Amino acid sequence: MSISPCGKYLAVGSHDNMIYIYDIDNNYKKISRCYGHHSFITALDWSADSTYLRTNSGDYELLFWTMPDGKQDTHGRSNTKSTEWATKTVMFSWHVNGIFPAGEDGSHINSVAGSADGTLLASGDDWCLVRIFNDPCVEGSKGRAYRAHGEHVTKVKFSPSGDKLFSTGGYDQTIMQWKVC
Repeated sequence: MSISPCGKYLAVGSHDNMIYIYDIDNNYKKISRCYGHHSFITALDWSADSTYLRTNSGDYELLFWTMPDGKQDTHGRSNTKSTEWATKTVMFSWHVNGIFPAGEDGSHINSVAGSADGTLLASGDDWCLVRIFNDPCVEGSKGRAYRAHGEHVTKVKFSPSGDKLFSTGGYDQTIMQWKVC
């Protein structure tokens, strides 16, 4: 789930393949439902002006939605080319093509986060690694890899100031803080 940058809407991705949009100022009244994904929702990002949402699902779809009406924008990739995104958590989009190791299908990347200043991307994976890349991360990028946890890394997230990166581990159930230089 994620609150829009304008602070008016809450988007909630669900295992029923839908994204529900709620009006925060109106006692969290459901105002729209985004339908079109064919699998559970894994990530969602708001545009900086709160007019678009982009989402990923368990079957690697990337879809775009106009907000707050929740209508699918079938030309979203083209229509949002110059859009500034408030968050960068989707794993399948042009700006993250290089996070996937050669020969991998994407199922081993568990989390992606972009820094607030738009210069870095981080990923957490099944190999216990936290990786940091330049943003955008094009194919062939190497990035830096750090052994993070005793098991898979379930989530990565930058601090609002961007000087710290946090990661959570699966089976080891730890939270780590990293200094970003």
